[in-house]
Order: sequence, then structure tokens, then C-alpha cells
Amino acid sequence: MKENSILDKKALSIIEGKNANWKELAKDCVCFANSYGGKINIGIEDDEDEPISNQIINPKLIEDIQKRISSLTINVGIAPRIVKSNNGGEYIELSVLRNSQSIASTTNGKYYMRVSDDCKPVLPDDIERLFSEKNTFVWEDKIVRKIPLFECDVIKYNQFLKDIRSSERVSTFVKEMSDEEVADYYFLSNNGTLTNLGILWIGKRKDRAVIHYPPSVQFIKYDIDERKVFKKVWDDFSQNPKELINEILTQIPDWNEFVEVSDGIFRKNIYNYPPEVIRELVANAFAHRNYSMRGDIFINLYSDRLEIHSPGLLPLGVTPENILTKSIQRNPLIAKLFYDLKLMEKEGSGYDKVYELLLGNGKEVPKVFEGDDRVVVIIKKQIISNEVLRLMDKASKELQLRQRELITLGLIAQNDGVSAIDLSAILNVIKQNGLQNWIGRLVDFGLILSKGKTKGTLYYVNPEFLRYSDFIEKTNLKRIEPHRLQELIYEDLKNYPDSSVSEINKRIGDEIKQRTLKSKLDEMISTDLIVKTGEKRWTVYSINVKNMK
Repeated sequence: MKENSILDKKALSIIEGKNANWKELAKDCVCFANSYGGKINIGIEDDEDEPISNQIINPKLIEDIQKRISSLTINVGIAPRIVKSNNGGEYIELSVLRNSQSIASTTNGKYYMRVSDDCKPVLPDDIERLFSEKNTFVWEDKIVRKIPLFECDVIKYNQFLKDIRSSERVSTFVKEMSDEEVADYYFLSNNGTLTNLGILWIGKRKDRAVIHYPPSVQFIKYDIDERKVFKKVWDDFSQNPKELINEILTQIPDWNEFVEVSDGIFRKNIYNYPPEVIRELVANAFAHRNYSMRGDIFINLYSDRLEIHSPGLLPLGVTPENILTKSIQRNPLIAKLFYDLKLMEKEGSGYDKVYELLLGNGKEVPKVFEGDDRVVVIIKKQIISNEVLRLMDKASKELQLRQRELITLGLIAQNDGVSAIDLSAILNVIKQNGLQNWIGRLVDFGLILSKGKTKGTLYYVNPEFLRYSDFIEKTNLKRIEPHRLQELIYEDLKNYPDSSVSEINKRIGDEIKQRTLKSKLDEMISTDLIVKTGEKRWTVYSINVKNMK
């Protein structure tokens, strides 16, 4: 398993021999204690998943860890134990408990916290903010009002259980738990009593309304002069987050607006705001907002942009500049629940999915601003250019690009070429050779070219790629999308009425299977788009004159 925000790996030498570095281990313990807790596997190298097979741990090291860490840290709770790996080798699993009430530090007065897979110092200006963040750490599983599980909203509880047991993201082990065990597993309850998260998700309206602080949402639409023309508010606390998100997505007709973009003989619909992007950003606002402070989530729709305002600041360690690559969860239990219920794509920030979708639709990446008491995410309505859109569409379909490759290609295309330094800054790449993980196979595929060396390298789109794509387009008719096949048939029959299946097949592309073509023709007949005359091999098709375009 790779190192992440809750897992670190250390060589055994950090606690053994003359070069033992107890202060470094103490610093890492402080990091986890000030974040969400975690485990440090001592005796496993960074690039390995297991210890060496003949490694034996001296039990005395457990006692040494407990003594040394307690003498080098303040407000840090640990639980070390020896674990035997599948290959027979032993290592130490050092569990660091989350400090939910106070701030952990080293005994020499230094503060640290875990940011992704790094241990970062907390600067003096951020210590006060770290104190305030502690309140949000304990909100989810805290019991403020003692409401028994059996007094929850039964309809919401049953729907929650149904959603969990039908989700492919949930393990069979969890699905086979009893109803009460599932509620406890997701921290909706604790020993039969609803937590804050439980009240938020399956509580009754009267109980949800008085917890600190249930989310409420305002949607406001502005005209071209930025005057309010429509407002809808969800503030009666009758719905849980899933129900709120679904209603926001289905009750606002503006989400269905799109523009038609020419794509050869076809037309492609590009949503002003892709539905998946709206879902991800709204879910993100629910999952990562600060529930220890009052404030509505605002969804402001302007003529040229969409703004989503979420109460509170970004989690400590996340900035507008690194939000694409940093994954810190303010509410890890809510984030886990959102992920398992398929309300969010990832348990992290989810911004990589938003970048992928927006760039794939030829739009700018989101702009993130942090104000005094809120985070604002802005996405633009306008397509950068049809050429960039066409490039992204072709590259995605032809080459099956990975997410990072698609994001990188979109950034290079929209900037009409970008230097290695600027690209590293946009992607927040700090580690040496880290940019290569984003570029991936783009150079090998001939999608992008480069000139220059090292930091001065300039990456730009290969102008030959679109010409190459045009050349191979006809072979892709085997995988033609159903709505495009229908449009192709319709245009053909407008020009050549009373045509047989074989005649249509020959004109629009004989690489399309006749069975596929016949199925689409039957579907078009059932919707009265076309009519047929004759029987069997003498059957011919024509446009239904009542529906002529």
C-alpha cells in the first residue's frame, strides 16, 4: 500500500542502532495526531509492501517506542504492536490516535500536521486556525442530543440501508451486517444513540433542525446585468444531504441547457455546466464544509458563470493552488459515506474529476477563491474554442487517455503551449520528475511535442494529430454512437427515399453491422421518424412526412 494521509512507512533503522532518529519519528506522530490519526509501519521500506521475510522484531522496541515518544511529544496517544506479515517477516504497526480536543506538539514546541503523504510544519500564523479546525474534527461522531436509533426517521433509515446494500462500492462484509451494525459502521449511531452525522442523515426533521449546524442551500439566478431574477431555498431541514443534492440537480431547469457544436456532419451537445461537474461540486460543498459554523451554501448562476459558495475555509494544508493534488478531508466520515453512496467520485477533493470533465468539454478549469469565511468555486460557461473541444474529444475516444493525461493535454491545448515550469506550477508538482506522471504517454502517442530541455522545456499540441484523427475517423463507424447513427440514417433518407437496408448501409458506411443498422431503423419506425413499405427483402424506408425537419 502506498503512503497517504493516514499511512506512513519507516525503515527499522529509525529506532535501532547509532543512527536512530527518534525526533523524526516523534515529529511524524505529532503530524498524525493533529490530523486524523493514522499508522506508521516501522520495518517496511517506502517502496515495499512487506518487510523482509526473515525480519524479527525485538519486543523491547515496543517499550522503547512508548517511552521515547511520550518523552518527545505532548498530547500524542500511540499504540505500537508487532505484526507478522504474510511472508513471515515482522514489523511494528504504530497506531497514532487522533487528538480531537487539543493540539499535539513536540516537547521543544514545534507543531506539525499531515498533508497527503507529507509531514508539514504548522506556522505560527496557522496555529490559531488549527485550534479552530479541531472543532470540526469531532462534529461527525459527536453525540450532543441523546436520541435513540429507533427514534430516527424510519423511511430515511430504510432508504439508507437499501442504498448501502445496493452499492458496488461497499464490501460484502458490510452488506451482510445487521441494520444496527451498518449504522454503527458508518458512525450514524454509537451504541444505539444517533450521532450528529446520524441525525443529519436519518434523523427526523425536528432533530435535524436543531443540530449545529445543518446545511441549508440557496440557488439564485442573475440576469446579464447581475440582477436577481429567480431564487429557490432549501432551508426547512426536511431532507438529508443525498435528498438535497438530488433535488438541486433535478429541480433547476437551467442545468439542462446546452449548445450545439459542429462535429463534421454531426452536431454535439455541450452542456453549459456538465451535470457531473455540478453534482461533484455540490457534493463537495456538503462533504467538506465546516459544520461547526453557521452559513448557507450558495449556488449563484450568472449569465457567464456558476459560483458555488461553501461556509468555512479550506482544510488546513489545502490552498487554491494545490487543491487539484492535495487530499485532506475535513469530514472524513461524511466523505466516506458520500463515496460509498456514489454521490462523489472520490474520497478526496474530487477536483481531478472536475478538471477532467471541464477540460474534456473544452472549458476552463475551475477557479477557487478563499475569502474570510467561505470558499468560492467558479466555473465558466464559455467553451474556450471548438478546436480545443474537438482535440479533447478525438484524443479521449481514440487513445483511451488516463485522467492525468487528459488533464495535462487540456491545459497544454488551452494555453497554446506551456513551459515545464508553468505546467508544474499549475499542477502543483514539486517532486523531481513528478511532471512525467502527468504527461504520461502523451509524447509517445504523438499528441504533444516538446522543445528545449529541463525546466525550459516547452510542451505544445502536435498539429498533425487532428489530421491523423480525420484520416481514421471512418473506421470508427463500427463504434458509432446510437444518436449519431440515427442522424446519419435520417440525413441519408432525406436525400435517398425508398431505400433498402443494404442501400443505406452502403452509403453511410458498410463497416456498420447490418444488424445494428436494422435495429436502429426499427427504433426510428417506432418513434414515427421514418416509415417502411414492402415486406422482407423488398422492404424500403423513407422519412415520415409528418415529421420532416
